[in-house]
Amino acid sequence: MIQTGLIQSAHNDLVTDVAYDFYGLRLATCSLDQRIKVWQVDESNGNWNVEDDWKAHDATVSKLSWAHPEFGTILASASFDRTVKIWEQTSFASTADSQPNGAGTGSPQATSGGSSRWVERAVLVDARGTVRAVEFAPHHFGLKLIYESFCKATVSSDHHVRIYECLEQSSLATWQVSEEIDVSTLPSVSLSSSYSVAFATPTQTSATLEGASATLVAQALQQSQNPTTQGRPGMGNREADGGWCISWCKDRYWGEIIAAGCGISGVIKIIQLSSSRRPTTLLTLDPSPSPAGLPAEAGTSLASDGDTPTPFAITSVAWAPSCGRSYHLIATGGRDGHVRIWRVKPAEEELDVEGEGGDLKWSANVVADFDHHKSAVGRVEWNITGTVLSSAGNDGHVRLWKATIGNVWRPAGSIGIEQSEDTQDVDVNMGENSIAE
Repeated sequence: MIQTGLIQSAHNDLVTDVAYDFYGLRLATCSLDQRIKVWQVDESNGNWNVEDDWKAHDATVSKLSWAHPEFGTILASASFDRTVKIWEQTSFASTADSQPNGAGTGSPQATSGGSSRWVERAVLVDARGTVRAVEFAPHHFGLKLIYESFCKATVSSDHHVRIYECLEQSSLATWQVSEEIDVSTLPSVSLSSSYSVAFATPTQTSATLEGASATLVAQALQQSQNPTTQGRPGMGNREADGGWCISWCKDRYWGEIIAAGCGISGVIKIIQLSSSRRPTTLLTLDPSPSPAGLPAEAGTSLASDGDTPTPFAITSVAWAPSCGRSYHLIATGGRDGHVRIWRVKPAEEELDVEGEGGDLKWSANVVADFDHHKSAVGRVEWNITGTVLSSAGNDGHVRLWKATIGNVWRPAGSIGIEQSEDTQDVDVNMGENSIAE
C-alpha cells in the first residue's frame, strides 16, 4: 500500500526541494519564490497544515536539510544568493533574547501563525557561486554541515564542497570551515589501481568485469577532452545541464565519507575526509561503457568504434543506511532518465603472492539500472533501513524499487501526479502488475 496526499498551492512558484524531519511528521519545502514553509501532519486525517512560512533568501532557495534532533530543531537552507543559512525554531518567549551573529541579522522571522518562530542563527558566505546542495552530517560526527556550490568562471568551472563544523552549539552562531574541496580537480584513484567493476541488469546481480590499465579515470579524461554534441535532452555544457549532489555515508565505522557529483561528467566520487590529511578519492562511480577490449555484460550499451561515451549529469545521489550489511548501497539518478543502484564493497586487506599485504582498494558494481522514468530523474531517496528506494522524475511519477529474493531489484510501485490529484488521501494498491514490467 502507498498512502498518498496532495498539498494544493504549496508555494507561489516552482517547488525546488522538500525535506522530512527525523520523525517524518514535519515537512520543509522551498521554492523559487525565496520562501521556506514548514508543514505539520495531522495524524488523525493525514492532512498537512502550514506551521511556519517566511522569506528566507534573496534568490531561489535550492536545498534544505534538517539536523538530527539531538541538536535541537535546526534547518539549513542553500540558495542561489551564494549563502547557506542556519535556522533554529524557538518559542516566542526565547526569540526576544536572540542576538545577531556576525554574518546575519539574527532576528526572528515572521511566520504564518502558531507559537514558534524560526530564527536565523548564522549565514555562511564563503561560496563563490550558487549553492546547489546542502546536507547535515550523521549525528555521530557532531554538528557538521556540507554544501556544494557552483561558480562559472570565464574559462573553467569550479565545483567546491565545503564542510563546516559548529563551534558553539548553544548559540549556533560560529561555524568554521574544516575542509574545502574542488570536486572537479580532486585526483581520482591511481591509474595503477585495479577495479572490479560490474554491470548488471535488474535481474542479474553477479555480473563482473575485471578492470584493466584503462580505468574509469581514463574514460573521464577522454570525455572531458572530447566534448560530445547535444543529441538527447539533458546533454550539453551549460550550467543548466549540470548536476550537483552530495550524500554522507551513514555508517560510523568507516569514518567521514561522502559521495559527491558535479557538472556534466556523469560520475560520482567517493571521498574520504580526514582531519590528519587531505581528502582522497576512494572510488569513482562511472556508468560509462567498458573500455575497448573488455567484455560487456548484458544490459550495457557500448558505443560504436570511434565514438566517445556520452556523459549525462547525475542530479541526485543517496547513500543507504547499512543496517549490518558488509557492503554499501548507493543510488544515483541522472538526466539520462536512469536510476542506478551501486553495490560498493569497502576496502579489504588482500595478500599478494609472497604473503604480504597488498594495496587496499574499494570496488563497486551496478546491481540495478532502470530507465522507467524516460526523462530526467530529479531525486532518489532510501527508506530508513535501506531496503526500499524511491525516485522522482520529470515524467511526473514517484517510483519505488525493492530487492526481491536473491537480491534482484524490481519495481515495487509508482504513483503519478495526475493520479494523486484525482484521488487525494487514498491508499494505492500496488499489485503484481507493478512488479512485472
